[in-house]
Amino acid sequence: MSRFRTIAAVGLATGLLAVSACSAGSSADPPESRDSATLAFTAEPANLDFTTTDGTAIPQVLMDNVYEGLVKLDQNGEVVPALAKSWTISPDRRTYEFKLQQDATFSNGEPFTAEDVKFSIERVQSDAWTISLKSYMDPVERVEVVSPDTVRVVLSRPSNSWLFNMTTRVGAMFDPKGVSDLANQPVGTGPYELGEWNRGDSIVLRRRDDYWGEEPALRTVTFKYFQDATSASNALLSEGADVIANYQALDALAQFEGDDQFEVSEGTTNGEVVLAMNNASGPLQDIRLRKAVMYAVDRQALLESTSNGMGQLIGSMVPPTDPWYEDLSDLYTHDPQRARQLVEQAGGPVRLRLRVPNLPYAVAAAQVVKSDLSEVGITAVIQPLEFPAAWLQQVFTNHSYDMSIIQHVEPRDIATFADPAYYWGYDNPQVQRLVAEADTGTPQQQNARMQEVARTLAEDAVADWLYLFPNVHVFAADLNGVPQNQVGESFDVTDLSWAS
Repeated sequence: MSRFRTIAAVGLATGLLAVSACSAGSSADPPESRDSATLAFTAEPANLDFTTTDGTAIPQVLMDNVYEGLVKLDQNGEVVPALAKSWTISPDRRTYEFKLQQDATFSNGEPFTAEDVKFSIERVQSDAWTISLKSYMDPVERVEVVSPDTVRVVLSRPSNSWLFNMTTRVGAMFDPKGVSDLANQPVGTGPYELGEWNRGDSIVLRRRDDYWGEEPALRTVTFKYFQDATSASNALLSEGADVIANYQALDALAQFEGDDQFEVSEGTTNGEVVLAMNNASGPLQDIRLRKAVMYAVDRQALLESTSNGMGQLIGSMVPPTDPWYEDLSDLYTHDPQRARQLVEQAGGPVRLRLRVPNLPYAVAAAQVVKSDLSEVGITAVIQPLEFPAAWLQQVFTNHSYDMSIIQHVEPRDIATFADPAYYWGYDNPQVQRLVAEADTGTPQQQNARMQEVARTLAEDAVADWLYLFPNVHVFAADLNGVPQNQVGESFDVTDLSWAS
């Protein structure tokens, strides 16, 4: 479901990720000095500690670039070696033995050993980690140091998801001497280290001279943060910038045709754009109103108007790259009459708070949702919130919302619906049982149980999965290694290089 095409930049555009107007690695540089590149996000991390701060902004910058895990995901979503050279799994699927890279070091000079693996895994299980994803480490019973380069992890039960989850931030390896100031000074084994953080502006990653693995081509990579997409686009047009990544103004792509100095790649993501509904409090505790929302929103029209038809309707929290994917997009066809009937059955017109992050895709989708709901007796009051800080606090943490729109990019996060404390507020013992059985059963049982979970969630109208966000990048034609797919949490810059 991916494609690649060449385009040109002749106008202005907007995007979630954009580029700096002063990139040291821009196409205006002479070839011999092009050892830097600049990317930019609109959502700057509030701090650099993903052990205590939820959201994807931090791991997008740091995972695979600064921090590494025992394993990682390749561009096809397959688990591949990283700090672990190899591993074996016992017949009962409870014991994993990892052989480690012997010459890996942290950026503070400390060697990476099996003791660090034990420390890192046990730290996730301690009070030091507070984010919701720490539950990924619940299956671990104990960690045994066999030798400096061999570690054994014993699970309390078989878990189909544990090794995959080790590719996320919970699998990041830490040095015990490097965790005193994670919010400001990350210490990892990756090919880059934090060069400087200009708060409110940019994060600069600097290549390590002592990296244990293959050295990346670029000396520095800058993540630039600003909300003025026009300035970002002007930077690209004026050859002062290198990449617009995770491009969101998809209806403006036509403005980029005709100039072969730029290219566009479109790949797949885990990014389900979700119209979240509060199942635990407020009017949407009533399943009739949740179903009314599902019937009222014209998802195909929303896709056409907000993303130029790019992306994919999926109807569930499962992207097509997962083995238990089933297309449920036709379960609730657009039916305003049916929606109006359900609203009347639930007691008549209702007013809902639609609290969305101040990101282009969310604000654009909110306008369409508001219009569709107004036709069936539901008034949606749009309340933009600064992202990530305000949205994470008000919606994700405090659960102070009726509806929201957010792109969930964490892989295989359908399991969050088995957690009643998660911001969905969904408490269904059947789903909790199915998720548990899926994790401990055979791969075939896992696929069957997770398909049942996805269908149950859809039938309960827990949320409205608007579409799967495409991974679209606009970049200089002579910049290689821009990742086409976004299948994990990181924006991996380690393969970036300029054509000679």
